Amino acid sequence: MANNPLKKYFRQPKIYIDLPSKGIFNKPGTLTSDPARIPIFGMTGMDEIIVKTPDALLNGDSTVKVIESCCPSITDAWDLCLLDLDLMLIAIRIATHGNAMTVTHTCASCQSINDYDIDLGNIIQHFAQCQYDNEIVLDEVSLTIKPLNYRQWNEFQIKNFNIQRRLQQALQITNEDEQAKIIADLFNQVSATQTDMIFAQIDSVKTQEGVVTQREFIREWLENSEAQIFDAVRNQIEKNRSAWQIPKIDAECPECSAHNELLVEMDQASFFANA
Repeated sequence: MANNPLKKYFRQPKIYIDLPSKGIFNKPGTLTSDPARIPIFGMTGMDEIIVKTPDALLNGDSTVKVIESCCPSITDAWDLCLLDLDLMLIAIRIATHGNAMTVTHTCASCQSINDYDIDLGNIIQHFAQCQYDNEIVLDEVSLTIKPLNYRQWNEFQIKNFNIQRRLQQALQITNEDEQAKIIADLFNQVSATQTDMIFAQIDSVKTQEGVVTQREFIREWLENSEAQIFDAVRNQIEKNRSAWQIPKIDAECPECSAHNELLVEMDQASFFANA
């Protein structure tokens, strides 16, 4: 096949990012470039259509397709470490529309509606300083935890969404006994899903006898441990999650000078709009 004479006009990388996770992937070959210098391209017209497709947004396909399009160094975005997800999406937004983004906010004090221009580059710098604490030391054992990848996180989100939808349906049931039975079952499913999510993030358990990595042994141990152990793991995971959240931005209201906290919403349909 002859070389396309328009190839020299193809899009080029706009920025390069350093993955905070340093390239944590479950599958070998998912990342084909240096994790400290990953090229990010701007979105194509097709990408912009994809991020506005409701079904693709719900099941995660749009996120995967856009990341693989704008970051061809990642061959399977489902395997992307969750620590890197927001950073990756912000980098794609910058590569497509530049650093500036307008956020509309209603002042909590005077209720005036104001637009603020924020620099997304500052959020990139925030992620560069984040640290993931993967060790939990208990009385007799210590644990090594790892973050979920995007596929795992998306599957848990879909499970929770379905349970919540079924719960809303159960609340419409007029038979109280039937309603109570269904709600009890749904709460058991919520508990099981939370346990599965915790279990998925335990990489290994170290005891005086050695390091245990077998999944079935870790699962059995987690389900038969004291509540304090489960809480310790859950609290450490929550601590890491909070540290890796997009930081709120302080902004002064031009009408009353009150200070407000702006939050960059990651709703993709609006986040990737040119505003």
